[in-house]
Amino acid sequence: MIRVASVVASLALLASPALAAAPCKDAKGKFVKCPTAPAVTKDAKGKCRIASGPKKGQFTPCK
Repeated sequence: MIRVASVVASLALLASPALAAAPCKDAKGKFVKCPTAPAVTKDAKGKCRIASGPKKGQFTPCK
């Protein structure tokens, strides 16, 4: 049982980087342009907000 768990854990670690670097695909598996990150601006108090789009003005983490 311990061997099975260690094999599953090692496979999960090997598969993680491959999934993170996967190109953008739609629901049908076709390649599409990856979405861009929303523009972020800082207000007078130093808090970050989304600059445009449907979520304009909402707080977001500063990066």
